[in-house]
Parts: sequence; C-alpha cells; structure tokens
Amino acid sequence: MVLSIAELHRSKVGRRSFWWLLFLLPLLPLAYIAEAAYSLDLGADPAQTIVTFFGIWTLRFLFLTLAVTPCRRLFGWGWLQRYRRMFGLYTLFYACLHLLSFATFILGWRADLIARELSERPYIIVGFIAWLGLVALGITSTRGWVRRLGRHWQQLHYLVYPIALLAMLHFAWLIRAGFGEVLGYALVLLVLLGHRVVYWLKRRSRVQHA
Repeated sequence: MVLSIAELHRSKVGRRSFWWLLFLLPLLPLAYIAEAAYSLDLGADPAQTIVTFFGIWTLRFLFLTLAVTPCRRLFGWGWLQRYRRMFGLYTLFYACLHLLSFATFILGWRADLIARELSERPYIIVGFIAWLGLVALGITSTRGWVRRLGRHWQQLHYLVYPIALLAMLHFAWLIRAGFGEVLGYALVLLVLLGHRVVYWLKRRSRVQHA
C-alpha cells in the first residue's frame, strides 16, 4: 500500500488524482450528517446530535493532522507530509461547523445567551479559545504567511499542541458519551504528543553528547 502510494506520487497525474481523493474524502462526514438531517434521522435531540457530530469530527481531523509527523518518522511516509495543511484546514472547517451549529441550533444566535455561555461555562470558554487558535493557524498556513513570519512561523504553529489539549478538555466536558469513549480519544492524543516528547528528548540527548 505504501509502496503503491509512493509510486503514485512519482506521476504528476497520479499525484493530482490522489490529492483530489484526499480532498473529497473528508467531506463524507458532512454528506452523512446532511443526509441524516434530510431523512429526519438525527435522534431525539437533533440539535445536540449535529453539534456533537461536528465536534467529534473536529477532534478526529485534529488528531489526523498530528499523526502526519509520527507516521513520517516511524514508517517513512514522507508523501503524507504534503497533505498535512489540508488536514489542518479541514480541522478548522469542522470546528467552524461545530461552532456555527452550536450558535444556530442551541443558542439561536441570541446575543444574551452567547455572552452568558462565553462568560460562565468553562467548557465553552475552553472550546472557543481552541477555535481561535485554529483560526490563527488556518490564516497563517499559506505560503505567503510562511514567508512573512520566517522562523517565527514554526513557533506559532507549535500552538497546535495546547490547542489539542484544550480541544480534548472541551470534548471531555461536553460529550454525552461514556467514560470509555473519552478515554479512547485521550489515549490517542497521549500517543501523538508522547511521540513528540520522546523524539525531542532523544534529539536533545544526541546534541548534548555530540
């Protein structure tokens, strides 16, 4: 599978076709929830179902984005690197849908309710801060911003790590699922961030002993 993808990227047509495939696949969750809404198959609380659905997929795409670097280092999947920005932008896309659905279906865009939620409910505050961070990363993900920020660009995009922690905390507070589901996502995040800590410690040790 990996070999075939690597060979695919050697061809411009194959690389473009694979790009379109990975571009369209992340839209399947949106198509799924749209079909469920059209079929009136959203359960007893449709508003909460939609909000939770987009929130979970935001977390999944965030984890997918974070998984690119470990997969490249551990499995040699260098081809995956070129799609990291796409995964990151889909994370922002679903985060925006999560926020918009909450503001529309739960709060009804009432200014008093929005102000109260943003000032009194910790899980909303945490989630909103995470969303603002994703917006900042999304805006600065273009080549133009990479050139403008120079070496500071990488420092800015290290924000993805606290954003992931805030998103996980927001999920743990908000989700109406069992402890097992929250624990599963927390373990995935632990592996993704733990890999980076181990890699950093090993690199630091090599530098000190060089």
